[in-house]
Amino acid sequence: SVEDFSFLDSSLRWAKDMWRAYSDMREARYIDSDKYFHARGNYDAAQRGPGGVWAAEVIRYQGGHGLEDSKADQFANKWGRSGKDPNYFRPAGLPDKY
Repeated sequence: SVEDFSFLDSSLRWAKDMWRAYSDMREARYIDSDKYFHARGNYDAAQRGPGGVWAAEVIRYQGGHGLEDSKADQFANKWGRSGKDPNYFRPAGLPDKY
C-alpha cells in the first residue's frame, strides 16, 4: 500500500540522514561535537516521519567509550528523535558548515 511504501521510504532515508551526520562528525573532528551530531542525525531522521523515527530507535547510533558516554549518546539520540533542537549540543566554534 501507499502507506507501507511511505513508511519504508522514510526508514531508508533515515540511513542517509545518519550517514551524513556521521560523515560530518568524522570530517569535522571537532572536540565535544559528537553529541551534537548524534542529536542532529536523529532529528533529521525523525523529520522524515514515523518510519524515520522507527529506524532511528531500532538502529541506534552510538559512539564513545564507557557507560557514561553511552548514556550521554543515547540522551542526545532521544533528544533529536523527539524533535528538539540539536543545536542544544552544538559546541562553541563548530563551523557553520555543520
